[in-house]
Amino acid sequence: MAGRPARRDWLRHGAATPGLERIEAFFEGAAYGLHRHDTYAIGCTLAGVQSFRYRGELRHSLAGHTVVLHPDEPHDGHAGTGAGFRYRMLYVQPALLQEALGGSALPFLAAGTSTDARLGAAVRALLRDLAGAPDDLERHDGLADLAAALRAAAGTPAVAAPGDWRAARLARELLDDAAATPTAPVVLADLARACGRDRWSLSRDFRRFFGTSPHRYLTLRRLEEVRRRLRRGDPLAEAALAAGFADQSHMTRHFVAAFGLTPARWRRLAAGGPDARTF
Repeated sequence: MAGRPARRDWLRHGAATPGLERIEAFFEGAAYGLHRHDTYAIGCTLAGVQSFRYRGELRHSLAGHTVVLHPDEPHDGHAGTGAGFRYRMLYVQPALLQEALGGSALPFLAAGTSTDARLGAAVRALLRDLAGAPDDLERHDGLADLAAALRAAAGTPAVAAPGDWRAARLARELLDDAAATPTAPVVLADLARACGRDRWSLSRDFRRFFGTSPHRYLTLRRLEEVRRRLRRGDPLAEAALAAGFADQSHMTRHFVAAFGLTPARWRRLAAGGPDARTF
């Protein structure tokens, strides 16, 4: 009698990131028994039906849904159909989210799943590139977005706090200097120290007064330099490194996110190449 086909289950870990653990996995049947974490477990179902028992009920997450498991809540996991399920998950220390929220209560989503678009986008941003670790500014930016999205999805009231215009303006000047002379990674704690604020307060101040985060502001300044260099004909890899990106793929990911097209196509359009349109 033929034996049962071998299971195809697998799991891989993302690059090490302070305060975060990131994984991607596939399971055909039972994935894991009842257990609990002292972290948030937040992820996205990529394919199939991700089923689990949570707070006394059986839950199901479909492709595109977000799973949010609160710290210390028992849960298990298994495939909801014979096709199995694939997912990515982020394990984040509650203290990091608490710091980002500036004193608000920890968000709690009793359902364990969500279709909230803002929350899904924040989770996918932190899980997009498992092979690469986000730099310090990008990691804090992602955590701030995740904390705000969790708070909104959970209906937790925000804690209003006055902003510090002087600190935000000084941070912008320092980021402009960093973009002009990209010799070392920008660390949010160092930036906050120079401005006389703690890192999360400075991040909130910057968003309040400039409508974006320190990380996005610096990234856009670097992308401006990339475009300047591409217009004059520099190779993509050289333009990326000169502007302060880790490599060409790192720059390309941010370029597409900011402008909606690849650097190579943008250069052809800017030069009036075959992708350009005449009106």
